Amino acid sequence: MARIAGVDLPDHKKLEVALTYLYGIGWSRAREICEKTGIPCTKRLGELTPDELNTIRKFIEQNYKVEGDLRREVQLNIKKLIDIGCYRGIRHAKGLPVRGQQTRTNARTRKGKRKTVGGTKKKVAK
Repeated sequence: MARIAGVDLPDHKKLEVALTYLYGIGWSRAREICEKTGIPCTKRLGELTPDELNTIRKFIEQNYKVEGDLRREVQLNIKKLIDIGCYRGIRHAKGLPVRGQQTRTNARTRKGKRKTVGGTKKKVAK
């Protein structure tokens, strides 16, 4: 298994697919990395020579922020929004959708499992 930016990438996958296992690298960026390093995207990760792996590793290190650094930056940005108390920060703090989606229905991913309100009747003494 090849290790890039602290992540083990699967050897049997094609290079452009394997690179998407890194946080911060999607399809288009993976293709761009292949083009700029001059390594064909169709080559499997296990077939790469150590020199090619080092080339990819150095290119990603120099040009992109990935994995831990990127996650940290995103979390700091969210924390900043919460601290200044803007609308988006309040939505993040309350665990509600941030980008204008409706919440009357279909916000279960952000809101979590349903919490039933009411539904208990008083027992009447006979």
